[in-house]
Amino acid sequence: MTLKKEEGPFVLTREEAHVPSLEDLPPVAGRHVLVRADLNAPLRSKPGGGYEVADDFRLRSSVPTLQWLRSNGAIVTVCSHLGRPKGRVDPRYAMAPVREALTAMVPEITVMENLRFDPGEETNDPAFVRRLIDGFDYYVNDAFGACHRNHASIVGPPAHMPSAAGRLLHREVEVLYGILIDPARPFVAVVGGAKVADKLGVLRSLGQRVDHLLLGGAMCFTFLAALGHEVGASRVESELFGEARSLLGLHPPPELPSDLIALSPEGELGSSTDPTGAVRPFELDLLPGWQGVDIGPATCASFAEVIAGARTILWNGPMGVFEDARFAMGTRAIAEAVASCPGFSVVGGGETTAALHEFGLEGNIDHISTGGGATLELLEKGDLPGLAALRASRATQGS
Repeated sequence: MTLKKEEGPFVLTREEAHVPSLEDLPPVAGRHVLVRADLNAPLRSKPGGGYEVADDFRLRSSVPTLQWLRSNGAIVTVCSHLGRPKGRVDPRYAMAPVREALTAMVPEITVMENLRFDPGEETNDPAFVRRLIDGFDYYVNDAFGACHRNHASIVGPPAHMPSAAGRLLHREVEVLYGILIDPARPFVAVVGGAKVADKLGVLRSLGQRVDHLLLGGAMCFTFLAALGHEVGASRVESELFGEARSLLGLHPPPELPSDLIALSPEGELGSSTDPTGAVRPFELDLLPGWQGVDIGPATCASFAEVIAGARTILWNGPMGVFEDARFAMGTRAIAEAVASCPGFSVVGGGETTAALHEFGLEGNIDHISTGGGATLELLEKGDLPGLAALRASRATQGS
């Protein structure tokens, strides 16, 4: 794929962004199809021993693809990673609990053992790829959350057989490239979370694409400190002050909080017995030892007003330590604003999705991305190894 350089970030055409869909495969009836899904679900211990799936969201997300293949007569085998066993067999990450839960949703499929039990998965070993695809006719990638990895099960099979994106992956591509290529405007992005370093690239990319870039979460203190504000004991990445000032020089510049909620040196996160006065609002400059833990009410109101006028809204990262009810105001305010925004809403990131779930607002969002790191990398770089591999597989379609 050719990336075109114009002023600002690269621009892709819709044709370049397209990946083959299930309908682009040759007839699947009676064919053996290998499906790379993202079944990396959290597990919990069962009272009688062993493990069970604690949250089946990722499993449920894979069901439409598996059902389509089965209903069209395919013989389906699913593969996935689970946890980080580091290339060796580890019973804690065995696929048995996932297999049991998924086959209850979609009977008559086979689920392989954890791909990462073999070191060849993460090193993209050609020998492992050959073993993986042996006996299969077609390949389907429905693991968008792993598409930024140059792993064997992601980039290997498309070089050898007709391949396509599953329903989940295809929807992610459609939505994310849609807001990159031709978003309805005003396009507003809200970015929070803990570390600037993790999101520098996506901040640069979004800063050149959006009409408003709203920053919150712990990462905002690096920007405030770079501007000379007193941030007390808040987390600061001082080595990134130069990058922060550069980003603040964009036109329009990122919009920072105008007030904050902070925790005193005597206070504790998650505590219900803090001394009186341990939590209080500030404008921008904090007292020594105080830690910023949320955006303030004025910022909630101003950010919500910007979001209300958006025709496209992207949100990634909480505004504060929302797991502590005392500091959930900012994240809740953004969640409610995004959920009620009449524009097209896209939310990504595990913590952000967890916040939506906690506030009961998932059903009000147009698209909740399953990607995490893959979502950020696509927004930053415009492509992912797994997507490029599927596009290259077009040459093998119908062979």
